[in-house]
Amino acid sequence: MLGDLSDRDRAILTLEAAWPRHSGMKEETIRTQLGMSPARYYQLLGRLIETEQALQFDPLLVRRLRRLRDARGAQRSSRMRGFVG
Repeated sequence: MLGDLSDRDRAILTLEAAWPRHSGMKEETIRTQLGMSPARYYQLLGRLIETEQALQFDPLLVRRLRRLRDARGAQRSSRMRGFVG
């Protein structure tokens, strides 16, 4: 149900989908367009991509972000296993 996404949630997903992957000034755009800190933006985005509503809103984006998140987690786990401390 798309109605369950707030305007803020839709704005976050829209910004993330429209933003070039390796372009500068994203943090400033987050501040000016969404009125939040980049840290808060990424917290909300991380929670948002776990929802069925976000998946229905933009399935390609949400699946891509989930894959990236999972790959980063796997990399961290493999580094931790090799850690001798």
